[in-house]
Amino acid sequence: MSEQKDRMLRGDWYLDAPELVGERRRCRRMLDRFNATAADGDAERRRILEELLAEFGPGASVLPRFQCSYGAQIGIGANSFVNNDALFMDDAVITIGDDVRIGPRAQLLTALHPMEEHDRRRAGWERTAPITIGDNTWLGGGVIVCPGVTIGENTVIGAGSVVIRDIPDHVFAAGNPARIIRRL
Repeated sequence: MSEQKDRMLRGDWYLDAPELVGERRRCRRMLDRFNATAADGDAERRRILEELLAEFGPGASVLPRFQCSYGAQIGIGANSFVNNDALFMDDAVITIGDDVRIGPRAQLLTALHPMEEHDRRRAGWERTAPITIGDNTWLGGGVIVCPGVTIGENTVIGAGSVVIRDIPDHVFAAGNPARIIRRL
């Protein structure tokens, strides 16, 4: 494993490296096949995702068009559903619990870039922070989940929300930034 990949996996500042580029290309080739499957190609899509993802639970389903960075750091629990046009930037681990519903065009983004160190940003430095989605959670269409966020179980995130901080169990949250509207 390259030093830069090791740094990425630890959440330290890192630069892109040939090994990472190669892994992303492998992922894109698999996603090309996944996204080109026929409408009734459920078994083929499942086979591809079982090979690509770290975990793809029984009864889980992901609809095309699906995009991710590596795939190998994504775990999707049993009976979870990911709707069309999802983007999972899995430079860090993304853990999706069981019975989760993710609406169309949702984005789960794990990459962070330097904010105040302009030269480091220009040079391409980045780091990562994991995302965790609890069991039986629903993310509405177009939800964006930012790096390092944990969303609790039995929680609903309203469509179009931007989640920049942890959200507890059993709440409805919405807005930009997402805030708790009420307990469920």
